[in-house]
Amino acid sequence: MERPLWVRWLKVYAYGGAIILGGVLLFKYTTPTDEELINSFSPEVRAQYEKDKEIRRQEQAELMNIVKKTASSNDPIWKTGPLRTPWESDSKNQDPFDQFQKLKAEKKQKAELLRVQEELQKIQQQKRAQQKQQGSNSWWGS
Repeated sequence: MERPLWVRWLKVYAYGGAIILGGVLLFKYTTPTDEELINSFSPEVRAQYEKDKEIRRQEQAELMNIVKKTASSNDPIWKTGPLRTPWESDSKNQDPFDQFQKLKAEKKQKAELLRVQEELQKIQQQKRAQQKQQGSNSWWGS
């Protein structure tokens, strides 16, 4: 004798729910957290990850600025604006890592230049003070 139709559907829903619930639980308990994943890296890979973290953060911020600018314009969606695709011939595709390193070097160079200028001003002030002191101690008494 055949079982009623509702019993078969109940089995379908029970097995389907068990499969879905099992998959969700398996995913939840087997997927590592970000911290666990980073801690499992080798020291070299972890150092590279930490080094590139700032670049990724700045890339994301720049992308969000471009998205906001593009969203506020009335241009069609296929006009990417400041974003260039690899297929565009006039694009100046530069590696973001190189751009970041260049900006970092420029900032460092500017800071060094400011430090040297301040040091030069201090030396010039000391030299003027010495000249004034020597001038007042001169034989002519001026």
